[in-house]
Amino acid sequence: MASCSSSTKLLLLRRLVSRALKPPSSSSSTINKSFLCSSTYLLEASKCARRPSLSPPSRSFCSRPLNLDGGEGPATIDYHCVLQEDEFHNLADSTIHDLLEKLEEYGDSVDIDGFDIDYGNQVLTMKLGASGTYVLNKQTPNRQIWLSSPVSGPSRFDWDQDAQAWVYRRTKANLSKVLESELEHLCGQPINLS
Repeated sequence: MASCSSSTKLLLLRRLVSRALKPPSSSSSTINKSFLCSSTYLLEASKCARRPSLSPPSRSFCSRPLNLDGGEGPATIDYHCVLQEDEFHNLADSTIHDLLEKLEEYGDSVDIDGFDIDYGNQVLTMKLGASGTYVLNKQTPNRQIWLSSPVSGPSRFDWDQDAQAWVYRRTKANLSKVLESELEHLCGQPINLS
């Protein structure tokens, strides 16, 4: 059967499937079940041979209804107030450069092995040795500043016009306050980033 053409193999596969899908008679139920199992396997194998295997998506991006009565849940986005790109760049760049200066000063006042701050390609990286690494960068399409924290994990901050601050919609946390709290906990000294 090794020299059979692919059309012959497909014909044999179809026959196996059609036999397996026929209602079983009382005397041949065991045989039909084994045909069904083997034909299902062959059918899946033939599908895999024709197309590349794709892994299932790891997360769902569907939106859930928001609780708008001030309870738990992310704050709503007012799309009328979404920043224009140039305004976003001005605010984000100003925030990141201000944080860079304050964090460099803070680094001089704390005694942590491996403390290092780097800013390049619009990404601010702050290494705290064994305590972990913070990464802060702009996400222009979303008009957000993204923070990766060794304490709280990833967060996405939107500009809140009323608060004049970058706010994480899920927790309503302020970017500066999150960093102040976490750095004081990790480094043992308070810092003012506001």
